[in-house]
Amino acid sequence: MNSRSVFSVKTLAVLGVSAVASIALAQAPMQQHMQQQNQAGAAMAVAAKVGQVSIGSPWARATAPGAAVGGGFLMLENAGADDKLMGASSPVSAKVELHSMSMENNVMRMREVTAIDLPTGKRVELRPGGLHMMFIDLTAPLKAGESFPVKLRFEKAGEVEVTFKVESMGAMGGPAGSGMHQQGVPHGAAMPGSKN
Repeated sequence: MNSRSVFSVKTLAVLGVSAVASIALAQAPMQQHMQQQNQAGAAMAVAAKVGQVSIGSPWARATAPGAAVGGGFLMLENAGADDKLMGASSPVSAKVELHSMSMENNVMRMREVTAIDLPTGKRVELRPGGLHMMFIDLTAPLKAGESFPVKLRFEKAGEVEVTFKVESMGAMGGPAGSGMHQQGVPHGAAMPGSKN
């Protein structure tokens, strides 16, 4: 091997290391930007506050014409002493129930709960497939783009009215919460399509 070939190999090696270093340096600001976005995403957009409880992102799924029930979702963050969401009411339905969904023996089950615990310093999310609200005996279909008031009642913080925005029927993962009720599935029953 002559010196010219060795020089070329060394040059290529140096250029390769330089290229890797340049890529790493270019990625660092991008990673930092992504971390900042994740941290910003972790901050909840507060729609209302009562006592030490903050309420964020209240929304409901649009319902089909003639549907008797609809699902409601939101985030709750408690900065004070332990509290509980005890119930809710809304002019869009005869009543509002708090529900949970869980896997039991490989079967998804939904049940009404009397309250939702809000531990100190924690965020609790009501979402499709988990804890959620059910608007029972709707007065009219919930239509995407519309909004409606819901009064939330907490054990310690008291009551507060928030505005729920109606999203599309398939918003955030499809009709996991309302679909069971719309298909007439009772509490404690297996989810349609699940194995018994």
